[in-house]
Amino acid sequence: MSFSLGLLCRQCCHSILSPRPALVREFSSTPILALRRTKKIPVLSKKALAAKARKRAAKARKHIYESEKMTLESAIDVIRAVEVAKANATYELVIKTAMSRGSIIPKGRIALHRETKARPEDRILVFAEGRQAEEAKSAGAHIVGGIELADGIISGKHHATTILCSTALIRTITPKLGRVLGPRGLMPSERRGTVTDDFAGYLRRLSGTTEWKGDKNGVIRMPIGKLHFPIEDIVKNVKQFVTAVKRVTGNQKDTEEKGKSKSVKPVNAITRVMLSSTQAPSIQISDI
Repeated sequence: MSFSLGLLCRQCCHSILSPRPALVREFSSTPILALRRTKKIPVLSKKALAAKARKRAAKARKHIYESEKMTLESAIDVIRAVEVAKANATYELVIKTAMSRGSIIPKGRIALHRETKARPEDRILVFAEGRQAEEAKSAGAHIVGGIELADGIISGKHHATTILCSTALIRTITPKLGRVLGPRGLMPSERRGTVTDDFAGYLRRLSGTTEWKGDKNGVIRMPIGKLHFPIEDIVKNVKQFVTAVKRVTGNQKDTEEKGKSKSVKPVNAITRVMLSSTQAPSIQISDI
């Protein structure tokens, strides 16, 4: 018993005192990236992205007044009851569109059945030469001339609410007037239609109409009538303006355009139409 105990103690001391072999880490020559399974991220098409956005919008929390809608005539009656102390209050129509990123801001011109306020007189300045200058004068332009008009605009001698330019002169006036007229929103541009050779047609469309334009979020606001207007005039103005917006946004096509153009115009969907006034709440319209 004592012999076996001594042998056991000797083995224990030997195992404690003897140096342990160093741990050797083995590295594999196989690349780590090759062992990993790379996941391919699926690239969604535009159609799939649009469907995903619609699903996300459907799951989003709705506004508490989302389901509360009124007919147009009922909304007019409610606003009249709220604005009873202000007989000269203005009805405002708000149209919200689902404008996607990179889309063109909706805008246009319209002559309402009954105007809300007196239309300000436009003062037209036209950069044109030769026969085009004569056409612009006969069409009703107030100031017509060539590049010599640029100095008068810079010095403040010539004032205008709309400036048109022929395609032949636009490159000549841009270096001089770009920084002056650009911040004012008066610089002629092809996108706005103010760089043209058909001055008579443009001035014909300009006369007797009011310009409307949406903001960068696709919200269009338009004063649509006064509180003392008869209900029939308000209804006609609203329906006329909504029809004009539907045509510009692609929600309604003219019968003439259906047979002519084969290209499909992108639709900027109208999500909400609301009527409001100075003091009254915005009421969503159901029958438009």
